[in-house]
Amino acid sequence: MSSRNVLTRRAALAAILAVGLQCAVSGRARADEPANVEVERATAPAPASWESLSAAEQKTLGRFRERWNTLDPAQQQRLVRGTRRWAAMSPEQRQKAQARFSRWKDLSPEQRELARKRWHRYQQLPPDQKERVRDNYHRFKNLTPEQRRRLRERWQNASPEERQRMLERRRARQERRQQ
Repeated sequence: MSSRNVLTRRAALAAILAVGLQCAVSGRARADEPANVEVERATAPAPASWESLSAAEQKTLGRFRERWNTLDPAQQQRLVRGTRRWAAMSPEQRQKAQARFSRWKDLSPEQRELARKRWHRYQQLPPDQKERVRDNYHRFKNLTPEQRRRLRERWQNASPEERQRMLERRRARQERRQQ
């Protein structure tokens, strides 16, 4: 497998990881955010003192103790929100999150940037297209490794025109199923 294919595959896995993480914690994360997020983001958050954190939050964020007061208030708020999400997770969710983070750390900076760009592009999609992306991801995930390999090879060996025709045929099949 060429290094370009490995890079593309890792970036795709990172994007899938990001989508999976968002799906797993989106409800909890949104519950922690105020109703009017844009207004709050426009105003600078107030710094949180180390003493204002709960004992559990201090324990989780212990590695930041010495430099907590020098952190940007927005970063402090992100860390506190993340700590609260972590505390609300089940042991299985925590284990999955740790595995995803471990895979993320193994990506190169270029792969991470590509994954971020893809995540931001996904976030801009309308809800129906987001649902289609999630459905396709789950459908792909349920394929056997051999089926996935064949599908990847078929896509990689296809010309841009053939890829477009493949996508159009797939959309037509989906539309027929929905009728």
